[in-house]
Amino acid sequence: MTTHRFIPTQWHNVLGTLPPALTIESGDTVVTETIDANGWDKSDAKVASSPNPMNGPIAINGAQPGDTLKVEILAMTPNRATGWTRASLADLVVEPSFVPNLPPRERATWRIDRNAQTVTLGGVGPLGDLTMPLAPMIGCFGVAPAGGQAISTTTSAEHGGNMDYRRFGPGSTVWFPIAVPGALFFLGDCHAIQGDGEIVGTGVETSYEVTVRLSIDKGPIVWPRGENERDIFTIGNARPLDQALQHATTEMVRWLGEYGLDVTAASNLLGQAVRYDIGNVYDPAFTVACRLSKQWLPK
Repeated sequence: MTTHRFIPTQWHNVLGTLPPALTIESGDTVVTETIDANGWDKSDAKVASSPNPMNGPIAINGAQPGDTLKVEILAMTPNRATGWTRASLADLVVEPSFVPNLPPRERATWRIDRNAQTVTLGGVGPLGDLTMPLAPMIGCFGVAPAGGQAISTTTSAEHGGNMDYRRFGPGSTVWFPIAVPGALFFLGDCHAIQGDGEIVGTGVETSYEVTVRLSIDKGPIVWPRGENERDIFTIGNARPLDQALQHATTEMVRWLGEYGLDVTAASNLLGQAVRYDIGNVYDPAFTVACRLSKQWLPK
């Protein structure tokens, strides 16, 4: 297996069937540097336009429609000392009558300390300096969608995209359904930390060095899947929120079928053990994760 150092020279605001910037073999590792959601790089230079410029696409030799792309997130290291967020809740996450009370949607700048593994926002009213642990995650990634579509990096669907799920971080493995030859993998929009829902419209947006291993798995899936040390999870992307939940739950039942559970057994298990996480309620499509602890899986 080969490790590739991928330095992008252009970025994309869609995930689609575009000429590959890099072609690799299944099982190869890629180390690359992402830029932030507005196109600023590690040197604070503006190199691309928003929204969420993506590195790639990366083609994997032998990947075919109906296969699955396995993405192992091996490492994420912020390569800039600052990140930014919006300083107000988004209108759609509060009652309409409360919207006039929201502050202006200005930027807030956070300090990133790689040695201490923290992010800090200074002067937050009575909170003083708000310091939180660094929690790297990928906001937007996935593969080219079917049918020749080019889907904006503002949103998400079966192919992945802008899901903003905070468990997409180091140590996690994610699977995407492949719809085009080569899979065409895109990556970007990394955050230093983010709460559930991305309810201010951003995480702490910054640039990153990211290491991923990309492999082809045989056999189709419908929606993205993932796992970490403790849990398996499935992702639904849609609007309204209940439709995203339906997609995620249905994909989890399909996955549990691969563990030998019929729909009745899966229903009994999920009814008492399921956990739901909200990945994103800011973008055109919302994201819901259906999550199950590995302790409940058949041995």
